[in-house]
Amino acid sequence: MEIIEVQERTPLLTEQLLLVWENSVRTTHLFLSNSEIENIKIYVPQALKEIPCLIIAKHKNGSPAAFMGIDGQKLEMLFILDAERGKGLGKKLITYGIENYSVNEVAVNEQNPLAKGFYEHMGFQVYKRTDHDVQGNPYPLLYMKL
Repeated sequence: MEIIEVQERTPLLTEQLLLVWENSVRTTHLFLSNSEIENIKIYVPQALKEIPCLIIAKHKNGSPAAFMGIDGQKLEMLFILDAERGKGLGKKLITYGIENYSVNEVAVNEQNPLAKGFYEHMGFQVYKRTDHDVQGNPYPLLYMKL
């Protein structure tokens, strides 16, 4: 698996990453309804375009298996294809972010206990909790720091 930093966000790449995002969200965000996922999905291409640092883990055939977005020292997004989960790819990406971008903060949905456990395993600790997500929906966020 090759990790690359992406400068050019082509329509094809955005489409591929949207597939990774949706596959990952449908696997891990079981608290979201189908209509909520479809609504959020509308905003993902813009988020991919605007994130300052976009890093992708690519299969040998060039297709993305996972990606993360970093803004400053904050991990803003990390999504992994379900078929690639549990193989160390998340750890590899987070480690890359910590070593190359001094990533030291992340926010995670409280209803996504696997993500919370993963970040705790990586050394992050909860320092703040909100009752709602950034859109005002009733999905508490846990803010975590290294």
